[in-house]
Amino acid sequence: MVFSKSCSSFLRLCLIIVSFIAFQCNADGGQTSTLVVNAAQGRPMPDTLFGVFYEEINHAGAGGLWSELVNNRGFEAGGKKMPSNFAPWTIVGTETTIHVETELSSCFERNKVALRMDVLCDNCPFDGVGISNPGYWGMNIVKGKKYKVVFYYSSTGPLDLTVSFRDGQGGGAILGSSHIIKPNKKGAKWKKIESIITASASSPNAGITLRTTKKGTIWLDQVSAMPQDTYKGHGFRTDLVEMVQKLKPAFLRFPGGCFVEGVTLRNAFRWKESVGPWEERAGHFNDIWKYWTDDGLGFYEGLLLAEDVNATPIWVFNNGISHTDEIDTKDIQPFVQEALDGIEFARGPSSSKWGSLRASMGHPEPFVLKYVAIGNEDCGLKNYLGNYLVFHKEIRKYYPDILMISNCDASRKPLDHPADLYDYHIYPVDDVHMMFTNAEVFDHTPRNGPKAFVSEYALIGANIARHGTLIGGLSEAGFLIGLERNSDHVAMAAYAPLFVNANDRVWNPDAIVFSSNQVYGTPSYWVTYLFKESNGATFLNSTLQTTDPGTLAASAILVKDPQNKNTYLKIKIANMRKTQVDFKISIQGFASKNLKGSTKTVLTGNELDENSFAEPKKIAPQTSPLQNPGNEMNVIVQPTSLTILDMF
Repeated sequence: MVFSKSCSSFLRLCLIIVSFIAFQCNADGGQTSTLVVNAAQGRPMPDTLFGVFYEEINHAGAGGLWSELVNNRGFEAGGKKMPSNFAPWTIVGTETTIHVETELSSCFERNKVALRMDVLCDNCPFDGVGISNPGYWGMNIVKGKKYKVVFYYSSTGPLDLTVSFRDGQGGGAILGSSHIIKPNKKGAKWKKIESIITASASSPNAGITLRTTKKGTIWLDQVSAMPQDTYKGHGFRTDLVEMVQKLKPAFLRFPGGCFVEGVTLRNAFRWKESVGPWEERAGHFNDIWKYWTDDGLGFYEGLLLAEDVNATPIWVFNNGISHTDEIDTKDIQPFVQEALDGIEFARGPSSSKWGSLRASMGHPEPFVLKYVAIGNEDCGLKNYLGNYLVFHKEIRKYYPDILMISNCDASRKPLDHPADLYDYHIYPVDDVHMMFTNAEVFDHTPRNGPKAFVSEYALIGANIARHGTLIGGLSEAGFLIGLERNSDHVAMAAYAPLFVNANDRVWNPDAIVFSSNQVYGTPSYWVTYLFKESNGATFLNSTLQTTDPGTLAASAILVKDPQNKNTYLKIKIANMRKTQVDFKISIQGFASKNLKGSTKTVLTGNELDENSFAEPKKIAPQTSPLQNPGNEMNVIVQPTSLTILDMF
């Protein structure tokens, strides 16, 4: 290609301009920012500031946190029209050896669907015919571990059944089995079988089969398999609970979210259907997230989970509104009574009607329930305000100490109804600067009204947030620093969603990703982790001097060490710039007790880096000694990073 003289001159001019812009960018990135901290002036932040939000989304509970291995254990997922679809169960055998269909013949009144197996073969295959269940994209069976299998059966003759865990989601090698032989006793139509199977081999992709070689008819219902090492024996998957525990959540908001509302009220979560013996829970179609849940992780289990992770429960209940239908305020009383009964179940004495049911489930002492949310994201709908006011009046009448949360945002204008807190949800789509600076919305909110509950926040979007990128997490870190600054008004905040089964990514990103046998935290998880000491800490007056506050944020807090009771200084610096920052820090009024023990923790990497099962800690905090700590010090803040300085 040939250039003219004028073109060549123009090109040189362009190169000069580009070089100047690049120099300016590098100068901005490398220039010194200053943080002045006054450790003698501060205010306490709420003990409740940062917690977690659990919703039945992405198979978070069914096929995840709840340790039940069998998918559709009660055969109810196909509905009540017989014969129904009993997927994901499959038939083991041919049409000439076995016929399988559902019937409304179960011994459980709340879930009448049972499975009927007509074994047709006189000389059945050596390993039998029957049914197989793959679990939720494979069951994790580990050699040496024990699994409790429970099922109910009725039969036309003696029972001769082999229950096995098999590789290949039920079609492969046997990993452990139990051969069950029972006589056919007259008078007892349905019988319960319990068996402990010790795994002889391992597979994260197993299934369970129930097979027989004997001709006859067998009815089956409520086929369950659970590992015996669940968290505290409470039915929760231990590795997932431990991930939550690491966050030291101040509260647990549950069970939704849109899960509480449903697309229709018919499929909304109703707490009374989710308590009592697991065999008698009807289960329901989670129509908002498009899968069946047997409600094994019900209202009781949500309260128990909060207690297990030492978090305050926040119960979100349906206020007579779904995504497509609403109950008129004049007809809302049954829903109000259901909410009152739910509060009694949680905190009533064991002598009360609903408190006695809680006690029978293993928790005679009341749970500590202080917060309830009246609906989810329903503000502005036709009947929300009318319904809300009825709920508020009745709950205040019987439980004056309970704090009630409105769905209506009061960050910009006052509410027109009474509330103790108000919900604030924020999901910027691939806009990191909006996420980073969004807490500014609370800078000018009047402090004389209800407190803010940021019950759902996250950066989302397919281009930047993806499945959980570093830059997405850093944008949220800037937001959390802003919430600390406004913690005289913001009482609580939680990232959303908490969990995702990697096989059902309905919503992205999420904090904790898991499969049948693996788990990792996304960068957003680690950001939340690095803010866990903020609950109940002292927020200090500080001034940040920087050229671009839209990409750099910092805060300073005093934290009391629960072990030695000493107070230490924690400084957080969120840097979304692609260049390092020379950070000058000046601290007034802080007397160190162990300056040499000071540390620097950094979360950094490339902007769009994500964690994965192959690299679960590609983006994870790295801690090292803080170099040259002191009340006057210079710190190099890495590009695209969250830096935590702990001075002891």
